[in-house]
Amino acid sequence: MPPSVVICGPTAAGKTEIALEIARRLPVRLISADSVQVYRGMDIGTAKPDARTLAEFPHALIDIRDPEEGYSAAEFADDAGAEMASAWSGGALPVVVGGTALYLRALRYGLDAMPSADAALRQRIADEAEAVGWPAMHGRLAKLDPQSGRRIRVSDPQRIQRALEICLASGRPASSFHRGRGPDRLVDSLFLVVSPADRDQLHNRIEARWSRMLELGLVDEVERLLKRPGLSRRSMALRAVGYRQTLGYLDGALAREDLVDRASAATRQLAKRQLTAFRKWTGGMWYDPLNIRTIDRIIKRVSRFGAAKGIAP
Repeated sequence: MPPSVVICGPTAAGKTEIALEIARRLPVRLISADSVQVYRGMDIGTAKPDARTLAEFPHALIDIRDPEEGYSAAEFADDAGAEMASAWSGGALPVVVGGTALYLRALRYGLDAMPSADAALRQRIADEAEAVGWPAMHGRLAKLDPQSGRRIRVSDPQRIQRALEICLASGRPASSFHRGRGPDRLVDSLFLVVSPADRDQLHNRIEARWSRMLELGLVDEVERLLKRPGLSRRSMALRAVGYRQTLGYLDGALAREDLVDRASAATRQLAKRQLTAFRKWTGGMWYDPLNIRTIDRIIKRVSRFGAAKGIAP
């Protein structure tokens, strides 16, 4: 992979704002690493940059799939790698920005060869989960693949579904495809991890973001998505954090005044998992976005990195 800048961190930390500031000052190409922002029509609940921002600062790998379609970490690694190579050949510094740790791990270390996505099998699993519940599906996974059962949380339907799909499609445990990390394909890249040093500040940002999402019309967005012929409450795109809680409100299982609290709590858990993943990364340089010196420090570091690689402002 060509030398690149990777900006990662937990949700609501301020990664996009920093990437945009870099783009204002340096010749870069922004490449999104968000597993839900790939979907068209899922804008408010993903905190996707608005249309005006995207027109001024295009992001590769945003709005590349309809929510009825699947998109895998392997596809992301291939697509992001191609975008990075294209940026470099065009004289721009690739800047990968996002918080989906699985995608970034796939980009950095590659993935073991696994069975390709099977839409029909995935739908059968979703239909069964609708009937018996995801905890029961997790129990089924634990019988087929005890290692994956221990590794995957009961509350993570996306990973339960994919692991079951691999087990059923291949006839072998999904964990047998995980042989460990491959060689570091981003060894010549710059890794910036953005997160408030004070965890309470991150939690405050998460709650403020969800309040703002409701003001912007998240409920209306989900209602529009449900009108799409090929999309249902069982669709994995709508299992994403925030969308799942909004569906609960629309189904009457959750009062509107409780929606922000429930969505914020789920997002805090997501942020905790992201932080755990990124702490394991080697070479990451951590920055607090709430420190007034952070943006200038990042710009200087990225400028020096780009200049050392032959890309100057």
